[in-house]
Amino acid sequence: MHDHRRLGRELGLFDTDPLIGAGLPFWLPDGAAVRHALEEYIREEERRAGYRHVYSPVLGKRELYELSGHWAHYDDDMFPPMDVGGEQVVLRPSLCPHHAVLYRSRPHSYRELPLRMAELGGMYRAELSGVLGGLSRVRAIHLNDAHVFCTLDQVAEEARAALEMIRRAYRALGIVPARYRLSLPGPGGKYVAAPDKWERATALLVEVLERCGLPYEAAEGEAAFYGPKIDVQVADYAGREFTLSTVQVDFHQPERFDLRYIGPDGAGHRPVMVHRSVIGSVERAVAHLVEQHGGAFPAWLAPVQLAVLPVSDAEAPSAAAFARRCAERGLRAEVVGVEHGSLGARVRKARLVPYQAVIGAKEAADDRVALRLRDGRRLDPLPDGEAVARVSALVAARGTDLWEDAAS
Repeated sequence: MHDHRRLGRELGLFDTDPLIGAGLPFWLPDGAAVRHALEEYIREEERRAGYRHVYSPVLGKRELYELSGHWAHYDDDMFPPMDVGGEQVVLRPSLCPHHAVLYRSRPHSYRELPLRMAELGGMYRAELSGVLGGLSRVRAIHLNDAHVFCTLDQVAEEARAALEMIRRAYRALGIVPARYRLSLPGPGGKYVAAPDKWERATALLVEVLERCGLPYEAAEGEAAFYGPKIDVQVADYAGREFTLSTVQVDFHQPERFDLRYIGPDGAGHRPVMVHRSVIGSVERAVAHLVEQHGGAFPAWLAPVQLAVLPVSDAEAPSAAAFARRCAERGLRAEVVGVEHGSLGARVRKARLVPYQAVIGAKEAADDRVALRLRDGRRLDPLPDGEAVARVSALVAARGTDLWEDAAS
């Protein structure tokens, strides 16, 4: 594996500047392309799974976080409040209080549950400067977050479905989990004092892990302040573990926000919140993908998916036309012309690009392209329309294979 802090900068994915500040990386065009593809993927997966997407502000009044419990249990990780118009507002450290407010803004019936609410939203943590680094530890975080509001008897199935979505995403991204961890409270932590709720939530998560047949390790002191969680652990380039994805069961915030739904008996009942994040923060996910793949991303995620290489200036018009055709099909294609050196030099320059389309005089005359794959395979020349269609099919399938899947 590679250190994403070095490789990400070398590949032009992201960078930092003292004028913006520590822990506040900015995304360059190639990094933004990877991020956009990742965000598009997870939003589509969530839509298919019945999630509805929302937007909520990155600021909230101090009282919001006092009500949620963050102010009492999590204030060390929060930025100081700002005085605005006689009120104190805070950069949010988490999305769940906002989603609780969104839920209670409308009445709900048991017939609507489970109600799955998702947002890819910004949040902010006052991390100490000594722990900041690259994309993996930042102060401005964009989290793939979701909260499922459900009845008690729906909790296990919703948590199981969330865990399966995580496993499916890992297959598409080529991520291998290091282990599954059941994160429990530990001595001396700032945890909500509600032993019966902790016990019920823990039992539900254990049931989910066992139903999925996943080996896991319990770890004290790693729970959220309001409840236990399943953490999916991965390893960085140096073998250090960190949490990428999580599933949590929360009885605390529905009570704090007095969340209700009308049951079949016509009375008000308390829902349970299932928190889940499939890819964690976009920053941490991209950091891990850079290290996992060494910049050779799966084709659907690559910043440039197809490099078009005219052999000489004479083929430049054909190369430009082919690149436009690719772009019309939604592919990220780029012409690497003779101004970048010999054909061999340009092939090496595009070594991390999944597909290279070489166009010489014969290919230009016949409206064909000779595809080279990143793994070294060279394919017989194909009609340019067929080449675009086959590459598009593989990218749309969001697989990790470079060719076979697209050929079927």
